[in-house]
Amino acid sequence: MSQQSNSLPPRSSGRKGPPAKAGKDKKKKRNPLLKAFFFLFFGLLLTAAALIVVVALKTSDAIDTIALDETEATPVPVKESVKQKPVAFVLMGIDSRDHGGGLNTDVMMVAAFNPTTKKATVVAIPRDTYVEVEGYRGRKANRFYADNYVVATRDKGLSKEAADLEAKKAVKEVMGKLFDIDIKYASMINFQGFSDVVDALGGITVNVDMRMKYEDTRDGTNIDLQPGIQTLKGKEALDFVRYRKSNDGKNMSSDFDRNRRQSEVLGAIVDKLVSIGGIPKIGGVIEAVGKNISADMQRQEITRMLETYYSIRSSDIEFLSLEGVWKSPNVYIDEASHAKVKAALQAKMAE
Repeated sequence: MSQQSNSLPPRSSGRKGPPAKAGKDKKKKRNPLLKAFFFLFFGLLLTAAALIVVVALKTSDAIDTIALDETEATPVPVKESVKQKPVAFVLMGIDSRDHGGGLNTDVMMVAAFNPTTKKATVVAIPRDTYVEVEGYRGRKANRFYADNYVVATRDKGLSKEAADLEAKKAVKEVMGKLFDIDIKYASMINFQGFSDVVDALGGITVNVDMRMKYEDTRDGTNIDLQPGIQTLKGKEALDFVRYRKSNDGKNMSSDFDRNRRQSEVLGAIVDKLVSIGGIPKIGGVIEAVGKNISADMQRQEITRMLETYYSIRSSDIEFLSLEGVWKSPNVYIDEASHAKVKAALQAKMAE
């Protein structure tokens, strides 16, 4: 705007002269500039309108891909929806690459959102955390989805879609009992989707906390990151959150380190999405999300969720981690940490 303002004719200095001629001169000088200004202004409006339409269409397509089949669920009344009531999710990440890790969930988080405060609490759960709750055999946290999916397909003969819903239901019940909250929804993103989202945003800036060098020809892993603050592309961001150890065993990374990195990357993605620089890239992000996420949530509720929390930033999100003690091959939950994160989630659900 400063360039446009400076290009406008200067205001009159107050010197007297022939009124008609002065007015005529000003008119001649101002019209071309005014025309250029208005063409530019309306051009921007049209561009913005086109962007809104494109994003709306892409959002619609993405939501149709992500959401439940509307014929399989009862519509949620507005007064019971995410717009009016706090809601809790289980967020899972899975390695679906050709040489990936099968059905084990390498990333698991429980998130609670409050529509009144427009704030959230996100708790990262180490994948090796040993979880034992009533009604379920104790096992690592990352096994609950996989085990229940296999039972649903192998023993019950369910389709992949039905088995996915049943496995998500089991994870919601387990995590709901662990934190003593009602978890209503579960979503799954594969690693390729995570990488695509970061690329669609043009990368994210994080602090790589150590030298990360690891190669595994069996699954195609090739991590090579130098320490320091830097902008990571999609594949690099994925390497950052997945890194466990170096080939020589010198630079080790615990589940707790990975949880911290996951929270850091999630915060960076959120901030990039709501920044001015991220706005023109929303269409690409939506396409990446739509192809790589599934959720047991109705289309209308996803739309309401986007409308309610579209402006949320990392400063509005409390990132916590469920801590524990490593005793091979499991992480055993620390009682004090468990009490802390449970209270934080419950508080968010009650605000």
